Amino acid sequence: MEIGSALASLAKKIERNSKIIETEEATKNAFVMPFLNNVLGYDVFDPSEVIPEFTADTGTKKGEKVDYAIIKDGEVQVLIECKKLGEPLSLKHASQLYRYFSVTNARIAILTNGVIYQFFTDLDAPNKMDEKPFLELDLCNIDEHVVPEVAKLTKEDFDVTSVINSAGELKYMNQIRKVIAAQLVEPDDDFIRLFASRVYDGAITQKVRELFAELTVKAFKQYLNDKINERLKSALQSEPESSPTKAVEAENEVDNGNEKIITTAEELEGYNIVRAIMCEVVEIDNITQRDTQSYFGVLLDDNNRKPICRLHFNRTQKYIGLFDEQKKETRYPIERVEDIFQYSDELKKTVSYYD
Repeated sequence: MEIGSALASLAKKIERNSKIIETEEATKNAFVMPFLNNVLGYDVFDPSEVIPEFTADTGTKKGEKVDYAIIKDGEVQVLIECKKLGEPLSLKHASQLYRYFSVTNARIAILTNGVIYQFFTDLDAPNKMDEKPFLELDLCNIDEHVVPEVAKLTKEDFDVTSVINSAGELKYMNQIRKVIAAQLVEPDDDFIRLFASRVYDGAITQKVRELFAELTVKAFKQYLNDKINERLKSALQSEPESSPTKAVEAENEVDNGNEKIITTAEELEGYNIVRAIMCEVVEIDNITQRDTQSYFGVLLDDNNRKPICRLHFNRTQKYIGLFDEQKKETRYPIERVEDIFQYSDELKKTVSYYD
């Protein structure tokens, strides 16, 4: 199974069964072993590939064990320490993983609670495991940029040298992304002053700081929306002439028996935004629309049994309707059509419900 599909399948299993997992052992059996077996491709029942309860006595510490060791070419290559599902990951609770790293040939260590996988190496000092991971995989929110790096550790494509070589860049890129995300929620003084000083000539008083705190966040969000809209336009350039976007200038009327369904420009705009979001996970031609009197539906494969979302734009208050695994719709109020972008993760997740 291709690694992206294997990760999506495991994510669905976690969503279905996470409520009944109560112990570390259950976490390993239900989620970690399938990760090693189905995602990374190692036979968890073959001790020449995966050693459970791996022991390598160090100094005065005797009998301590690491949950799993992955063997490649007869050498320990990856050490894995597991925690209970939902337990916060901290090296303070994985001291044996830290110690074992220095007494084996392993260059990669993994700390996981079955959902989040943190990957470590020895960037800061040789043979000493770093305190911060260079990569993090969250199976409840899979980052497409992480998947190719995880693929380098699969049995078929094992390339620890490539992982190590890119680890430094990945480590700092991930940290920078987290800083940016935090600043977009609550920018600190240095961040605000950086931008205010470039466009404002006066003194940065408390009142000016408060103003630019709001303006900086708004400007970043507007910039990100503009970039997304550029992707939208690019994705739609390959559409045939009969595309719904060319069907109307303001609105399009479709006969439905004795009734008329009016497809508005706002509904088509919302439809195209959904297509732009979904083109990251499915072919854009597989995303279709069906308008009704009460809502505008967006479907996968032109199949009513595969709803992606519904746009309720026929009243003053707009709503986007999102679906869970049981195809139950929940409506969320939005002020503008562009607010659909706020639900990008939820929309992309919907596709994983359909085989």
